[in-house]
Amino acid sequence: MKFYSDYKEKSISGRYITNTHLEAILDQLNSNFEIEILGRSVQERPIYSVKFGTGATKIFMWSQMHGNESTTTKALFDFLNFLASKEPLAQRLAKTCTFFIIPIVNPDGALAYTRENANQVDLNRDSITLTQPESKILRKVFEKIKPHYCFNLHDQRTIFGVGDSGMPATVSFLAPSFNEACEYNECRLRAVEVILAMNNELQKYIPSQIGRFDDAFNLNCIGDYFQYSGVPTILFEAGHYQNDYEREETRKYIFIAYITALESIISSEKTKVDLNKYLNIPQNKVVFYDFIYKNVRIKDDSLDIITKFASHYKETLLDEKVHFEAEIVEIGELERSFAHQVYDLKGELYQDELGNYPKLKKNTNFSVNINNIFVNGVLKK
Repeated sequence: MKFYSDYKEKSISGRYITNTHLEAILDQLNSNFEIEILGRSVQERPIYSVKFGTGATKIFMWSQMHGNESTTTKALFDFLNFLASKEPLAQRLAKTCTFFIIPIVNPDGALAYTRENANQVDLNRDSITLTQPESKILRKVFEKIKPHYCFNLHDQRTIFGVGDSGMPATVSFLAPSFNEACEYNECRLRAVEVILAMNNELQKYIPSQIGRFDDAFNLNCIGDYFQYSGVPTILFEAGHYQNDYEREETRKYIFIAYITALESIISSEKTKVDLNKYLNIPQNKVVFYDFIYKNVRIKDDSLDIITKFASHYKETLLDEKVHFEAEIVEIGELERSFAHQVYDLKGELYQDELGNYPKLKKNTNFSVNINNIFVNGVLKK
């Protein structure tokens, strides 16, 4: 999509997005956008909403109910820039839809870079019990506006692949279940219809990198609850694109997904939903490490073998920036098949400051000979 760069909100990037970033952008939106404080979080931070458009079709979108899942939030602000433009589609959307957007549901978690809120509660497991102020605000908006469609916006970890294909799940979707049997009623099929449109478009950009999320039913999850309540709800999961740990490429594909979904919703060309096409989107599967090191020689007092080991990046917030620290997670026979980076060490001997045997939960800093030095998981050039 050539024009994406015209709408990308350049004031935000990376993985750490908080109310501070959001407020600076909200202050600059034009008068066509209505900004409201819906309420406050556990730690009394404001939870903002953005309303736009005058149309009859009401679209409810919310992001960062998990505070450390910010890619869809970045794409939301790109989308707001698009809505403010004179693009014909943007003007059609303004006339046919009214958007109700909560960019950051969990501002405390966003600040601390945690999945949970300040009370260490997963807000996506609080949709029935409503123990948290953030959950109550989300439910109140839903009941007040009575949306026609809901977009539930999340990030997923780098561990997910598209089935057993060896491709990362860069974007995944789900039309959540509305009952334990995971049946398909008219409401769920309307969500499927939108997902099929997004899948068709995204395959042009990231072929074989779109997955379908698990649809096990849990009424305490927000998407399942809204689908159960009779509103077509779509889960968006922003995942890993090759070498894109800051999720800036993925951000672009989420933006494209938003535009495509909404174009599908307002389209007058409605056809019978082909459920098989949806079910043929490969399901997400936990198959990836960040690194695999194969054919490495390791030894200690009783062992001298050629084997392999794997590492994952651990995300750590330091000085308002997310740092990625490669940590050894498995040695020997690995549970998963793939890695985003694979190194063949060709039988060379592992060496770190402790010896010739990698240790679990230790940083991935080692060498295999004088010329091959790995720092934070990566071979130094």
